[in-house]
Amino acid sequence: MRVLVVVPAFNEEESLPAILAEIRATAPGIDVVVVDDGSHDGTQAVARAAGVPVLVLPVNLGVGAALQTGFLYALEEGYDVAVQLDADGQHDPADLPALLAPIAAGRANLSIGSRYVAGASGYHAPLLRRLGMVLFSALATAVTGRPLKDTTSGYRAYDRSVMALCKTEFPQDFPDAPLLIQVARAGYILEEVPVAMRPRTRGTSFYTWTRSLYYPYKTLLASLVLLLRRPPERAGGSS
Repeated sequence: MRVLVVVPAFNEEESLPAILAEIRATAPGIDVVVVDDGSHDGTQAVARAAGVPVLVLPVNLGVGAALQTGFLYALEEGYDVAVQLDADGQHDPADLPALLAPIAAGRANLSIGSRYVAGASGYHAPLLRRLGMVLFSALATAVTGRPLKDTTSGYRAYDRSVMALCKTEFPQDFPDAPLLIQVARAGYILEEVPVAMRPRTRGTSFYTWTRSLYYPYKTLLASLVLLLRRPPERAGGSS
């Protein structure tokens, strides 16, 4: 099973070297690509200095476009699984085997690293984000028919068939709950696994006060719009 770790990055020159070194030390057999989402700092330079390929977006398009770019690269290069791992160091590469296990065993097409299932480390989000998490988890659970506790986790593994679906069916801006809803409605199986989430120690969080207010509104609207559309057709795994 060929695995590619996709690291979307926007102005992450401070945090990126450490997480790339940690991935290499923890999972030396797994390839990595950084998607530079229109950064204004040295993100590209530090990634290349670490010997990691970089896909460059000319302007900041958001995590959705960066992730979709990584998927297209993974499909073209023949990878079986792409892992979304944030550049800020909050995702622990030591959890990669657990995240990949449901896909390797054929139990799931998309694996979610969850902060809230049994066995996960304690994690406390700010109040506004916690309220959004509860709302979107309830919505995603209702749509998918199975309990999903962490729809906002950005630590996920996608098999080839899900990546193929995402070439054309991909929510923009905040592809958290809307993407899970889209994938589930197409007939794919989702599974959560417990992971550890660490605090950011370098750089600046994407979730400013303004974005924290905008995020719940935008995500809820995108999720409801998806429910009004016909379910997407399941994509072929060889695309």
